Amino acid sequence: MLDRRQFLLATAAGATTAFLKQIASADDSVDRRLAKIAPQMREFVDAKQISGAVTLVAHKGKTVHLEAVGEADVADHRPMTKDTLFGIASMTKPITATAVMMLQDDRKLSIDDPVSKYIPKFKNAQLATGKPSREITIRDLMTHTSGLPGDQGVKDGSLEKTADEMAARTLAFQPGSKWQYSPGLTVCGRVIEIVSGASYENFLKKRIFQPLKMSESTFDLTPEQRRRLAVLYKPGADKKSIEPATPQLAGDGAPTYGPSGGLFSTAAEIVRFYQMILNGGELEGIRIVSRDAVAQMTRIQTGELVTGFTPGNGWGLGFCIVREPQEVSKMLSPGTFGHGGAWGTQCWVDPKREVIYLLMIQRRDFGNSDASEIRGAFQELAAESLFGRAQ
Repeated sequence: MLDRRQFLLATAAGATTAFLKQIASADDSVDRRLAKIAPQMREFVDAKQISGAVTLVAHKGKTVHLEAVGEADVADHRPMTKDTLFGIASMTKPITATAVMMLQDDRKLSIDDPVSKYIPKFKNAQLATGKPSREITIRDLMTHTSGLPGDQGVKDGSLEKTADEMAARTLAFQPGSKWQYSPGLTVCGRVIEIVSGASYENFLKKRIFQPLKMSESTFDLTPEQRRRLAVLYKPGADKKSIEPATPQLAGDGAPTYGPSGGLFSTAAEIVRFYQMILNGGELEGIRIVSRDAVAQMTRIQTGELVTGFTPGNGWGLGFCIVREPQEVSKMLSPGTFGHGGAWGTQCWVDPKREVIYLLMIQRRDFGNSDASEIRGAFQELAAESLFGRAQ
């Protein structure tokens, strides 16, 4: 008889198999121009920019492209496959933000509450020049406008210890006055635990991953999942090769990163989360979060502040929002939202055209992931294939 862990993994495998069958049937009718994406990714493999990639494009709720090229492990010649697992790093943040909004839907918190209502030590947050003009709110944490500086790691696997330590950090600026990428979503993870009475990981599993059939999305990989994990690479010493990089996330034990960046997942599962958001908070008849909450998350909340890692952006609640498409975002519509990860993973949703662009790679020390040539080339080929060259 299967134990619970085996049952969940079998269920996940079944869901992934069904997903891939859906794609195979969709491929027969897709525009042949999408077939140009895989050769372009192979060029990046040949140029030693990546070991391999999984790319996915969904349009109007239907996956029209899913391809895997290259290798997940170069030394062992293990091929990249459509069910390869990736560390998605900061792509964890929109999922954490969704959990916060679910609790607001439940009327258990408001994002305009001061953080000190749940973590009292934030009452004493200080600037270098003294007390700030107002307290940090949950909204500030979700928009990276809190002034909270420093790393995003979890201390000793405990969000309680981590949040208390972060509360003692000297703020970089008055809350709400600037945008600076921060560990705010890590603190949100602790708020989720306090308000829900469940651990952060269990809340995500019960309220998001299980209803969305995302059973392989996890902070703690099984031995079988680790065998499907893509190796993280960095530039070789000669700058003409790639070599394994020391991973920041091992996936085997207490997570060193959590709500700000620590999940492992597959393309087939991440697209389910983003399709749910594109649908206004529901997927396959199951509502995860309210339509109003999704509208708040995917609407610019930072006014005219300069935000993000590429030009022309604003920030929502856990999501980056494209305000004025340009450079790497030039093929996207205004209002496109998404997030990237430190290791090159990217997912962007164009709600005007009902398109999801998902890029799964694993590399570090190649520069700004959000502005990468790989992201730009993938999105441009996909957009041209679906809509032609003109926006």
